[in-house]
Amino acid sequence: MSDEHVVVVGAGMAGLVSALQLAHRGMKVTVVDPADQPGGKIRQLMVQGAAIDSGPTVFTMRWVFEQIYAAVGERLGDQVQLEQLPIIGRHAWTDGSTLDLFADPEQSREAIRAFSSPQEADRFDKFCQLIRKVYDTLEGPYIRAASPTPLSLTKDIGWQGLGVLGGLGAMPTLWQSLRHQFSDPRLIQLFGRYATYCGSSPWAAPATLMLIAQVELDGVWSVRGGIHALVKNLEKLALQRGVTFKYKNWCQRINTSQGRVIGVTLQSGEVLNADKVVFNGDAQALRDGLLGPQAQGAVSAKSPPRSLSAMTWSVHARTSGFALDRHNIFFQNNYAREFEDIFGQQRLPQQPTVYVCAQDRGTDTPPTDKERLLCLINAPAVGDSQAWTQETIQACQTQTFSMLQSFGLSVHAGSQDLICTTPQDFAQRFPATGGALYGQATHGWMAAFARPYGRSQLPGLYLAGGSIHPGPGMPMAALSGRMAAEALVADRNSTKRFHPAATFGGTLTQ
Repeated sequence: MSDEHVVVVGAGMAGLVSALQLAHRGMKVTVVDPADQPGGKIRQLMVQGAAIDSGPTVFTMRWVFEQIYAAVGERLGDQVQLEQLPIIGRHAWTDGSTLDLFADPEQSREAIRAFSSPQEADRFDKFCQLIRKVYDTLEGPYIRAASPTPLSLTKDIGWQGLGVLGGLGAMPTLWQSLRHQFSDPRLIQLFGRYATYCGSSPWAAPATLMLIAQVELDGVWSVRGGIHALVKNLEKLALQRGVTFKYKNWCQRINTSQGRVIGVTLQSGEVLNADKVVFNGDAQALRDGLLGPQAQGAVSAKSPPRSLSAMTWSVHARTSGFALDRHNIFFQNNYAREFEDIFGQQRLPQQPTVYVCAQDRGTDTPPTDKERLLCLINAPAVGDSQAWTQETIQACQTQTFSMLQSFGLSVHAGSQDLICTTPQDFAQRFPATGGALYGQATHGWMAAFARPYGRSQLPGLYLAGGSIHPGPGMPMAALSGRMAAEALVADRNSTKRFHPAATFGGTLTQ
């Protein structure tokens, strides 16, 4: 093992990936996290003895994790049990109509034909062709690129790629573009919802975010034991490679000397000396000086607009009525009002879209008694500026489950059968965010280039997580963790390449 010591601050997905990659390269790695277990936003809550995934619930972009595992000599399929879901999502509207999107595009086409019209099914075919081109255009030059810029992207995608993006219109929003793709307002609403995967409004997000639809069409999987099983497996592999985990330890300060990182100080007063530090936390915490004044200059001082937060309910109860699948979305009529309430008025939406992840569904053996649900509505990231009363929270809960009842879904849950999490709760867990769950909002076409990169402006400090390029979401966070580790290793090798020992005939250890 190398004498070089790296401290990873934060045991979320990105931090775990960085720690695993660096330890596999032979470095000494210590991970610190204030929680008592790994995962960050990927967490399980125990409700009446049932473990319920209460963070990210959708597993996509399998290739990201296959590459991460392969890089450390493992096979994803040997470590984690995955099952591809035949139904990507079940969607319902207040008029009683429902639509399933399938892993098989032809099934989706036929479902849309029956749901809407043959013309709309044809439009779906053209939409699929478009989002395939958009995704293929941006995967390499943007998603996989460590530090893309408008200039580098333009150069890398070439005239053909510019033609694909130009076909979306002159810098349109996602909503504007979708209105040209579909005539049925329900389908515009359905595909517009993908902006929320980046914590954004479809009325402000760039049209390029339609590529998220392609990500789901490429496959959605369930993880045996829940998404948290993936986190625990990454922790296990890291431990096997010598990583030290120090849970219930809050990083109070990133220490520097002569303009370089030299370690961290924990809230307990313990000092961990380090050659490099990987910060797996929200970039806003650095801007706000929560990691010390020396680290404030590691990112741009400009504070971008916050992304969405959420109100969630982790439930273990019986259900009846509406036939749930794994992923279910219940739409209201006035979709624009939801985002005006959240981003414009900074309040809970009066008519929210409700997402229900039924974690015992999607297989051939539906539950016969109680089942595990995560119910979620979008909310403003005001957890550090608004103090909601219990009456406000209870009223929102009552309204949300009454809405589900209006769709025919009865959730037979008492107060002991659920745990509610608010933006205030998320703000406490993730300082400087106000409860924002996706870093900054992706509003405007330049927002994609406004996120910090893995190599920060402070020598020796590397960044990873959902607020860092390439963006939020579990696979993107994993990619950011890998990019941070690769940047660190590249800088380490560059330094060694020009070490005096190389000049004077000494042995250079790579």
